[in-house]
Amino acid sequence: MRVLAIIQARTTSIRFPNKVLQEVCEKPLIQFLLERLELSKKIDKIVVAIPKDQKEKILKNKILSLGYEVYEGSKQDVLDRYYKTAKKFRADIILRVTGDCPLVDPKIADKLINDLIKLKLDFTSNCFPPTYPDGLDLWCCTIEALEKAWKNSTLEADREHVMSYIGNNKSFNKKNLEIKKNYSRLRWTIDEPEDFLVLKNIIEFFHPKINFSWQEIMKLKKDRPKLFKANEHIQRDEGSKNSSGQKLYKKAKKIIPGGGMLLSKRPEMFLPKKWPSYFSKAKGCYIWDLEEKKYTDMSIMGIGTNILGYGNPVVDEAVKKVVVNGNMSTFNCPEEVYLAEKLIKMHQWADMVKFTRTGGEANAVAIRIARAASKKNNVAVCGYHGWHDWYLSANLNNSNKLSKHLLPGLKPNGVPKGLKNTVFPFSYNNLEELENLIKKNDIGIIKMEVLRNQYPKNNFLKKVRNLATKNGIILIFDECTSGFRQSFGGLHKIYKVNPDIAIFGKALGNGYAINAIIGKKHVMNFAQSTFISSTFWTERIGPTAGLKTLEEMEKINSWDIITQKGKMIRDKWQDLAKKNGFELECFGLPSLSRFRINSKNFLYYKTFITQEMLKKNFLAADSIYLSTAHTTSIINKYFDLLDPIFKTIGECENGRNIKKLLETDISHTTFERLN
Repeated sequence: MRVLAIIQARTTSIRFPNKVLQEVCEKPLIQFLLERLELSKKIDKIVVAIPKDQKEKILKNKILSLGYEVYEGSKQDVLDRYYKTAKKFRADIILRVTGDCPLVDPKIADKLINDLIKLKLDFTSNCFPPTYPDGLDLWCCTIEALEKAWKNSTLEADREHVMSYIGNNKSFNKKNLEIKKNYSRLRWTIDEPEDFLVLKNIIEFFHPKINFSWQEIMKLKKDRPKLFKANEHIQRDEGSKNSSGQKLYKKAKKIIPGGGMLLSKRPEMFLPKKWPSYFSKAKGCYIWDLEEKKYTDMSIMGIGTNILGYGNPVVDEAVKKVVVNGNMSTFNCPEEVYLAEKLIKMHQWADMVKFTRTGGEANAVAIRIARAASKKNNVAVCGYHGWHDWYLSANLNNSNKLSKHLLPGLKPNGVPKGLKNTVFPFSYNNLEELENLIKKNDIGIIKMEVLRNQYPKNNFLKKVRNLATKNGIILIFDECTSGFRQSFGGLHKIYKVNPDIAIFGKALGNGYAINAIIGKKHVMNFAQSTFISSTFWTERIGPTAGLKTLEEMEKINSWDIITQKGKMIRDKWQDLAKKNGFELECFGLPSLSRFRINSKNFLYYKTFITQEMLKKNFLAADSIYLSTAHTTSIINKYFDLLDPIFKTIGECENGRNIKKLLETDISHTTFERLN
């Protein structure tokens, strides 16, 4: 019986890259593992099975230099890698060893191999369930059992974890090696940087001895517990339960405040501890995660940036040409002039244009220009306008005045106290509230979204325009979100109300960073009286993408397509809710449709929808930001999957416990500090 020990190893771990090559006492950890396995009396040959990937060249060369053979196989399908390694080296019995367990005990390996042969079993292990410390895990099976698993395993988890199909299948004869006291919470493996500290302490203590037993390590822990403190907070098999995206997000939270650059993309806003978090590519209305799993995006579509769908070929081709010819130089790019001309032609009331890359910048620029023009500091605001000091200063009065403007709980920490009483929020459709602010606070600027969740009543927008004109106030419309979604240019064109300044962003470049501030000449000229300038506002990709995006939108009337689809989706939501016996309210623009179930448990329901749809490879919750890539067949499939979920929600409204159906925490709705 030829016994082959196969070590699976790689250097591309998300949480701890190159972990198997980390050195202790001038040796990489993979060498410690190999040398300890050589002490086995039952293993005939040791082979290291690595992914076939150029990134693993250093690992491959290192193993070969140590005198061991390497097999290169599938990156994702580790079971396939094992089976083909076993066949190539004519194995009768396979011992599975993972490269992140450099302290495996050869005596445990021999016990498993001996039991398999002596008792004529298909499978032996010491972790079904585990009682040994994490890091001593071993699995042993016959070639026949491995071949059966290779042929019949269909679950991704079984293909990744190699012998889990055998361990969980009752048709195999098997035995688990256990010890009386359960030490499985102890951690002698390497997945995180903290793990390396513990392994380093252990190896250095016993150096140069290599054949120390697991019992000797236990004695060391008893005598010197401080050597083992660093990784005690990490749970066993935490990594195997999480996707690559979840692992990377855990790492991100340690080195990036809040885990990412945008609050709206935090996994906690969707499905805490379950959300894929990161993408490898995006096309149309599809996204692929880091493990190449494909999802249909029926959610926020890049926070509304891609009306023409992800990776629109026409827009992308225009950008590729720019990249080839150069994105930045000492000269200015001509495209910024062409795009400015295009926007002015679309908006006959406007005369001049400034560009930025982000919406927050654009809002700040608009406020700077308007304050310079009005010669007044005070601003009345309605809606969400970004993260800059001028906006958050509304919350400096130990209050949460912005709570009704998209996000409650925004803290003005770090905002200069001198900005106190310069920004005054007012409610949409409440003209009287705005009039009172103007009377009491010497308002010089009114800044508002044309529409977010409510539609204007009683000519509200026209009355705001008249109020601004009467009082010599500069009116700014923030159309970063609403622009190009229901007309070619902005919602204010539909309502026939012209501001003094308008801001466009998000969808203007179909995923490329470009925002525009357009306005009347007598106001915009004040940009020259103050300092507004930034290096990367002069790059070429954004204006090029903006020009081509507008060209494509105009060609297909994209705003009509997404508006009609949005109306259809709202009707279907309402019908599905009614069918299942609960009430549902829709709001927002049709192309940015959202719903709310009229129930105290709505947040639980929202989380449940995301949880269940994710299982079907759909990204979905309580809103859909539509694109022209959302075909009728995709929308119909979405509703086919949503139907049984709404049925369950109806049952929960009649007494079933929704909390018992959730597999994670409920999603966040506000800004929350993340540890």
